[in-house]
Amino acid sequence: MSRRLVLAGNVIADLVIEVPALPERGADVIGSRTRLTAGGGFNTLAAARRLGTEAVFAGLHGTGPYGDLVRAALTAEGVSALLPVRADGDTGFTVALIDDGGERTFITSFGVEADLTEADTASVAARLCPGDLVQLSGYGLAIGGSGPLLSRFTAALGPDVTVCLDPAPLVADIPDAVLAPVLARTDWLSANAREARLMSGHSDPEVAATALRERLAPGAGVIVRADKDGCWLAAPGEPTRHVPGFPVRPVDSNGAGDAHVGSFLALLAQGKDPLTAARGANASAAYAVGRRGPATAPDRDQLAAFLGEDPLAGLLFTTA
Repeated sequence: MSRRLVLAGNVIADLVIEVPALPERGADVIGSRTRLTAGGGFNTLAAARRLGTEAVFAGLHGTGPYGDLVRAALTAEGVSALLPVRADGDTGFTVALIDDGGERTFITSFGVEADLTEADTASVAARLCPGDLVQLSGYGLAIGGSGPLLSRFTAALGPDVTVCLDPAPLVADIPDAVLAPVLARTDWLSANAREARLMSGHSDPEVAATALRERLAPGAGVIVRADKDGCWLAAPGEPTRHVPGFPVRPVDSNGAGDAHVGSFLALLAQGKDPLTAARGANASAAYAVGRRGPATAPDRDQLAAFLGEDPLAGLLFTTA
């Protein structure tokens, strides 16, 4: 039976501006390049779809230029939408500033995705299939109205659904009453080093991964993404281990975390073990960092070419 990645979160527009450096307060800086693309959870869905896993968008999308942009991008990637178009507003957007070092800084303005209803979550829950992987983001949980609804929706999911949480940069703004039920139901938590530190109190990613696994239910796993250093994997029932990254010249880190999350979940859905999936996700993220744009995760052929003679290519793409 095919397993799907279902995003119960936000797909919004990304206004990406490349700058030499962030301006100091009250100052100005001239951008060298600007582009408008679909972003947010779109990057996770695209990464999974390109590796051959069915991906479904189960969030809100509005009427207007940003909503049109999002739906066109989803259609181009072969991602279906579960919920109908909202006629009472447009999709939100993020301004992403990319400096010369490839680091990104975000400012987000939410649209209709901030107005989730009980009917919306009930509709999504009714259309889930056994084996689905449901992906949530801290962005959705941090929104005042939608956060509690998504929390209750997640807590009520049956054991035949795998729950995956990316806490996102706003994790410190999520009320404990919203976050705690989600963590109790989370099967896989994937956080970057900053998010892991905020959630665990530990700056060492290995220690943070171990501590975060202890906050989850028995049988859950944790990944702490460490950029060029790969990630730390605390798989269920196994010691926390370092999974090395792949050397690459960084060009644009926007969307690299989403590429990692989407690739990891796609490979899990295809039956890969957590270690193999984490190594594949490291390779996908490295590929994405070396290219301009927020949605630059590789497809199967591109990832195989990137890996070359690395034995990982055989583990990912060779079937018995």
